[in-house]
Amino acid sequence: MLTRGWYDSGPVSEPKLSRTPLFDCHVAAGGRLVPFAGYQLPVQYTGVVDEHRAVRTAAGMFDVSHMGELLLTGETAGAVVDGLITNDAKKLVDGQAQYTCACNDTGTILDDLIVYRHARDRWLVVCNASNRAKIAAHFSAAVATANGCDFADLSDETALIAFQGPKAVAIAARVAGKGGAEISNLGSFRFRETFLAGAPVTAARTGYTGEDGLEIFCKNGDAKAIWNALLEAGQGEGVMPAGLGARDTLRLEARLSLYGNDIDETTNPIEAGLGWCVKLDKPSFLGKEALVRVKQQGPSRKLVGFEVTGRGIARHGYPLLSPSGAVVGQCTSGSPGPTVGKNIGLGYLPANMTEIGQELVVDCRGRQAAAVVVKTPFYKRPSV
Repeated sequence: MLTRGWYDSGPVSEPKLSRTPLFDCHVAAGGRLVPFAGYQLPVQYTGVVDEHRAVRTAAGMFDVSHMGELLLTGETAGAVVDGLITNDAKKLVDGQAQYTCACNDTGTILDDLIVYRHARDRWLVVCNASNRAKIAAHFSAAVATANGCDFADLSDETALIAFQGPKAVAIAARVAGKGGAEISNLGSFRFRETFLAGAPVTAARTGYTGEDGLEIFCKNGDAKAIWNALLEAGQGEGVMPAGLGARDTLRLEARLSLYGNDIDETTNPIEAGLGWCVKLDKPSFLGKEALVRVKQQGPSRKLVGFEVTGRGIARHGYPLLSPSGAVVGQCTSGSPGPTVGKNIGLGYLPANMTEIGQELVVDCRGRQAAAVVVKTPFYKRPSV
C-alpha cells in the first residue's frame, strides 16, 4: 500500500538519525519506524488504510516535528520574505498563513512553504525537512544583505503536531478549555496563540491531508503532554495516531504535491499546477523573469492526475507511455486511494496530452496497465 521512493529504506539504527520529541510516544504506540529526512519516524501504527480512514472520518495525529521553522524579524522582514516567494506576502494580515513556493533564478522550485505573518515585523517560514539546510541558507543569505532584518532557525526547539480530520478542531477545542473558542473560530489558513493541555501553542488551521484540522506548534518539552491529551480526548471517537504512509495516501487523494516526487529543482510551479500561487503582478521576486517566460510561452509539460483502469499500481518513477507505446512521461506519485477506491497517480505529460480523458499506459515494471487522465483533486471533502 505504501508509495515507494519517498523515504530512505536504510536501517533505523544508524546513529546519524535524529529523534523528535515524540519518539517515545511512537514506540509506545507500536509505530513502525523508518528513516525519513534524517529522522526516525513512524510509517504506520495499525496500518496505512486504517489510519487513512481515521483521518477521513474522525481525526488522525501526525508527528511533523521534523519540519523546518525559520523566523525572520525586523522592519524589513516582510519585504525579505516577499522577495523570495512566488505568492504575495503583502496581502497577508497578522494571524494569516499562505502556501507558496520559493524558486531559484531559473524559476524552478527550491521548496514549497507555508508562510505565517505573526506581525508586520515577525514572520515564520515552514519548510520541508529534507530542504531545511538549503532553505535556511537561502533565507539567511537574503537577510545578510538586508538592513533591519534578523534570522533564526527555530527547527530544533520546535515540535509540530498535525491533527487532521472532521473531528479534529472540536476535539482540540475541548483540550484547550477556556481557549476553545479561539480554536473553534479560526478561519482557514488563520492561526493564533492559545493553550492546549495547559501549554502555550500556536494553532494554525492548515494541513496536508485534504481534511479540516490544525497544525500545532509547541515547545519540545510540551509535545508529549499535548499529544497524549489529544489522544485521550479523542478516545471513543475514532482518533488514532497516523504515520507517513497515511500522510502520503491522504495528500495524494487531495492532489497535494510532495517535494522530491512531484516538484523539485527540475520543475517550475506553472507546469506543476501551482500557478495559482505565482503572482506575476508582483513588482519582483526571485525567479519572476523566468516564470514570466514560461507563462508567455506555455509549459511544454504539465503535472496531471490519472486513474489506472487496468491491472496495476502506479509508483514513483514508472514510465508513462502513449497509447502507441512511446515513453512520454513519468509517474511522480502513485498508490491505491483508500477513500476513492481506485489506483491513482500523478505524473508529467507533454502539454498536448493533458486533457481530461486522455488515454495512456503505465509501465508497471514490465506490465502494461491502461490509465486515463482525470480531473483532480481525486478527493474533495464534503462541504459542511
